[in-house]
Amino acid sequence: MAEASESPPSSEMAGFDALQAFVDSHRRLFILTGAGCSTESGIADYRDRQGAWKRPMPTTFKAFTEDTIMRRRYWARGMIGWRHFGRSQPNAAHRALAQWEDEGRIALLVTQNVDGLHQAAGSRNIVDLHGRLDSVCCLACGQRFTRDAIQHELERRNPAWVTLEATLAPDGDADLEHALFDGFDVPVHEGPCGGMLKPDVVFFGEAVPRERVDRALRAMDEADGMLVVGSSLMVYSGYRFALAAAERGLPIAAINIGHTRADALLQLKVEGLAGDVLSRLL
Repeated sequence: MAEASESPPSSEMAGFDALQAFVDSHRRLFILTGAGCSTESGIADYRDRQGAWKRPMPTTFKAFTEDTIMRRRYWARGMIGWRHFGRSQPNAAHRALAQWEDEGRIALLVTQNVDGLHQAAGSRNIVDLHGRLDSVCCLACGQRFTRDAIQHELERRNPAWVTLEATLAPDGDADLEHALFDGFDVPVHEGPCGGMLKPDVVFFGEAVPRERVDRALRAMDEADGMLVVGSSLMVYSGYRFALAAAERGLPIAAINIGHTRADALLQLKVEGLAGDVLSRLL
């Protein structure tokens, strides 16, 4: 008996062929990546196929800075989650985009992710729109520290928490919903300011630094097309670039599983894993 064909369905092939033609005909792409670019590296994403939250919203800036228990909760969960998140490695999607940069095909890569995996894969022309989780800043004086150094201090202060295990959540978080956080000891900056320490990322309720947005928009003026990789664009900080591309008359394509906020603006969309699709495009 003949073996069943393992070829993709014709509709899937047609979508891929259209994306290949899009990439071939637009040699300077503005790339925007989201959580779907890193799921193949073992980092959980936030949203389902319809773009709705899979879990409660992340901690807001107001809650982190004004609620002591919420701040303890954030760092306790983050101490557990960082053990996995900090060891994550780039996947085929990150490597493919780094190769495109080497070939001069990317005007700019803007990522909504905070994992640093694009840089780990070799990309350099990047705007980390929401910052990087491997950096921690003092809110009083602005001094920065490595996340590994803060992890060491968290574990030193909270030895009873070191052996805890929890389900991993997006962006270095972990589900410790039933833990009592009252006794968790959160470090502060030990310098003269004694300032509060916060991951150097944009929390909900914070604004993306204007210089990052301006750099991205300047690069868009040099692009001849936009490619969205692994983002539902439900958050305005990313969606704004789809709007800006449409206003400039740039064609927009997307690789994403499920609905995006910009579906009405897209010239085409291919549903699939980012690493799989991008590696095939190479």
